[in-house]
Amino acid sequence: MKEYLPLATLLRLLAVLVLAMAPHVQYLPVWETLVIGALIGWRGLCALRQWPMPPGWLRLALTFAGFVGVSVYYGRISGQVPGVALLCVMTALKLLELRARRDVMVMLFLMYFLLLTHFLFSQELWTVLYLLASTVTTTALMIECQHLGALPPRQTLRRAGRMVMQALPLMLLMFVLFPRIPGPLWGLPADAGAARSGLADSMAPGDISTLIRSEEVAFRVAFDATPPEASRRYWRGPVFDRFDGRAWEKALPTQQPMARGQLQTRGTPLSYQIMLEPHRMPWMFALDMPDAARLPSGSFLSIDAELQSPRAIKERIEYRLVSQPDYRLDVQLEDVLHRRNRRLPEGYNPRTVALAQSWRAQGLDDRAVAEKALQLFREEDFVYTLQPPTLGRNSVDEFLFTTRRGFCEHYSSAFAVLMRAAGIPARIVTGYVGGELNELTGQYVVRQSDAHAWTEIWLAEQGWLRIDPTAAVPPERVEAGIAGAAAALQDLGQSLSLRIRMKHYFELRWDWANTHWNRWVLAYGPGLQQEFLARFGIRDYQGMVLALTILGSAMLGLVGLVMLRQFAPARSNDAALRAWQNLQRRLGKAGLPALPGEGPRDYVQRLAAQRPDLAPALERIAALYLAQRYLAEPDTRRTAELDAAVRALKP
Repeated sequence: MKEYLPLATLLRLLAVLVLAMAPHVQYLPVWETLVIGALIGWRGLCALRQWPMPPGWLRLALTFAGFVGVSVYYGRISGQVPGVALLCVMTALKLLELRARRDVMVMLFLMYFLLLTHFLFSQELWTVLYLLASTVTTTALMIECQHLGALPPRQTLRRAGRMVMQALPLMLLMFVLFPRIPGPLWGLPADAGAARSGLADSMAPGDISTLIRSEEVAFRVAFDATPPEASRRYWRGPVFDRFDGRAWEKALPTQQPMARGQLQTRGTPLSYQIMLEPHRMPWMFALDMPDAARLPSGSFLSIDAELQSPRAIKERIEYRLVSQPDYRLDVQLEDVLHRRNRRLPEGYNPRTVALAQSWRAQGLDDRAVAEKALQLFREEDFVYTLQPPTLGRNSVDEFLFTTRRGFCEHYSSAFAVLMRAAGIPARIVTGYVGGELNELTGQYVVRQSDAHAWTEIWLAEQGWLRIDPTAAVPPERVEAGIAGAAAALQDLGQSLSLRIRMKHYFELRWDWANTHWNRWVLAYGPGLQQEFLARFGIRDYQGMVLALTILGSAMLGLVGLVMLRQFAPARSNDAALRAWQNLQRRLGKAGLPALPGEGPRDYVQRLAAQRPDLAPALERIAALYLAQRYLAEPDTRRTAELDAAVRALKP
């Protein structure tokens, strides 16, 4: 089988294709990854062992099978993940028909497009660095394919890197000045529920204990003044007021805005700024309790004091808030809300209900009942653990009277059920607690591992009161692996301890880099763009377009001058060009003129087919000219040899 590409170039093409596809493996099904790997391996063996390429009917069958496989597996071919999966398998199938220059060019452009699709899944700093390196290697491969292996890899990589560096200034100019639109360009409606992380719109036993194992960043916070201590940093998120016997969720799918007078605040406010990671849900996070009069534009406080965005948050956003740690919420609770927050499903958790009713029968008031429940967690043999046992239908009964091992969702859920069984309105609040200070950025980093659930109960004349029943568990009954990690560190050897400190050192600096990347690049939306350009007197779209046109033209002109100077032939190269032009004149007089736009290699190949007697001399002249003109440093001896070869030719 005669290959269009040299073997070394083809193998490098396969390696660059693997590089371009590698990050997508985590999103592709296993069967597709194996198929793509088999296709790449098959194509390499075809080149190494001179196997024939598969016939057209087999390629057509494989293409149809790939299309059907993706469609059946995902149920569709449109959308973020199915579309990329289809693109990956079709790109791999394209390897089976690399027969001509056109096929190679299509393959290279598909590889560029594959690199672009990585931004559908991640826009982190590491992704950009990886794709920048992949772009350089793909461009180097394109240069090599144009020269059919005439250039060594070191030279093609150097030229590709120079080309990419020359394009960066224009890219930065377009990024800064091109009018931004709200929301990401890659927000595909078909994937509205895909690739999300964080708190869910319901809470069941085991949900948060699973989430807490993730080190993903939920949001970053910068306080304007002294921040509150960690035990008081409760970041309020989704609020759940309906219990079905096992899980908690919202009683109503839509939340109405908070009415005037529901929230009363006093004391010293706290001002801070949050950079929130996208989680594809409408809620935003705030320190209890955000000031309703100073909320971000478009956001609102719901009737449950839940800060919400009018739409799902699909891109990183930054917003400023003012919170009042000293507040009273719903001092007067409406009857419908009072009944809703006391409701329990019938037939579930009978022992828990009986226990709470027995406390009430003792004549205890609401606050005393709450204290009785907290005393239960403190004095009985309850254990706080990341690995709670599985619970059945009567999950609260099993937790309180049998397993007594759970995470925050178990304690908050059990406490809320006890309160409701005693006739006290109660609900679940989920969010985050604490956060780690990065001294380099001055920001507190709140991760998914800081996820938490607590309870709110309503008391007459006081309103909703936050109670964290998890905190009632004595520290000595916190299972090692949660709080025991720091103590265990002291027992580690010096080498391991040093590695952990080094890991923490680099994590802080990587977070510093990511913070600036998020703030100035990923969060560079319409608001930040207008704020930034206003400093230079550009306040509308017309000004942006005018500035982009003027600066873009100037930059393109500058790049053009640099390239002209870079590729301008030296005196010896001028001599090589004159020798080639002399050859063209002589051949033209002999009835062998060059066609418009015909390059030296194509010209010589056509003449060699028409005049085989001239083929050796013409090929030698073309090789000398191309080497002198494009492929190597100017050489006076090579120029003289080219002149002599042209003069010796008798067309």
